[in-house]
Amino acid sequence: MDVEVTYCVVNTQQRELLERCLDAIARERAAVPFATEVLVLDNASTDGSVGAARNHPTVDDVIALKQRRGKGENDTALLQAARGRYALLLNEDSELLPGATAALHAALEANPRAGAAGSTLLRPDGTPSPSAWRFPSVLTAAAGALFLHKLTTVQSRGGQTRAVDWAQSAALLVRRIAAREIGWFDPLFFVYSDEVDFAKRLSDNGWHTLYVPGAQAIHHEQLSTGSVPERRIVELSRNRDRYMRKHHTRATAALVRWLTAWTYFLRSLAAIVLPGHNPARYRAHVHATLHPDEGDGLREAALDYNRGGMRL
Repeated sequence: MDVEVTYCVVNTQQRELLERCLDAIARERAAVPFATEVLVLDNASTDGSVGAARNHPTVDDVIALKQRRGKGENDTALLQAARGRYALLLNEDSELLPGATAALHAALEANPRAGAAGSTLLRPDGTPSPSAWRFPSVLTAAAGALFLHKLTTVQSRGGQTRAVDWAQSAALLVRRIAAREIGWFDPLFFVYSDEVDFAKRLSDNGWHTLYVPGAQAIHHEQLSTGSVPERRIVELSRNRDRYMRKHHTRATAALVRWLTAWTYFLRSLAAIVLPGHNPARYRAHVHATLHPDEGDGLREAALDYNRGGMRL
């Protein structure tokens, strides 16, 4: 029987979360009426993740890297290795809830020009987290500066499947023929903005992205809450600017930098009096936003790791 959906999991040093992710996939596989497979790409972990993946009964194949690579490059490797018509991209910190695969699959089957479909992402406490947005632009940056982004930029709302600009790749079903047509993910985006660029190129080539509220996944968000926050801030800023320069003019990219920095500056002032907020971290965002070519980000952290100088 031909494979219909390939589950594609990228794992980086998160064995316990990986096992939860795979347990959820196993439940999903048992519930769908079509053939599936599970591929795990381990990003040079040292915590026993490779063995855990190989020993898990739902896993069909493991790609074990010796050198750490970026998310865009790893997602491309899985998409190219997959045999399914569709590939469900998952982080190891994503836990599919019952029926998610079927809902995403039905959405793409019903919309032949949809190149991707994103899930509703829930925090571990069950509350919804934004998971689909408008493409970055001067208007979205201005909305952020006016603190209107939740009303104007976030698109993951409502109870019906709808077209959106882009959806987070923590649980994203991709039509492989569409991904192949646009040349997969851009490896220059090490992490952050990789799925934004992917969705933008889908859109430029006549495809669109869906938000599917009937598909839900718990997102444990280890990436955003893990180690080396300064490097994450640098990487976030650098790739936000890379996206703007790739898809817009230099002047537009500069204006977005200033609007975004202003937003972080205002937040740094508010953080002085608001409990649980760190003014220094917002100031770090201001600097990184205005100077996206400065500092070491997660790409450099991976290079350090590969040289044996840093353990992430």
